[in-house]
Amino acid sequence: MSEENQTKSLSQAELAKQFLEKKKQGNLDGKGGSFGAAGGGGKLQSQNNKKPNNQRRRTGGS
Repeated sequence: MSEENQTKSLSQAELAKQFLEKKKQGNLDGKGGSFGAAGGGGKLQSQNNKKPNNQRRRTGGS
């Protein structure tokens, strides 16, 4: 039974590797730059800004 589990896990590992390779190839073949109007409909990233540090206000420091 251990051999069956090992071959099953190996096949899953191979499937994962193949999936990642296909994903990389798809990204390379598809669009060059995904920013701007020429890039197409890529995955959107959030545009949240960094929160200000209010330690001085909280602690009442100078």
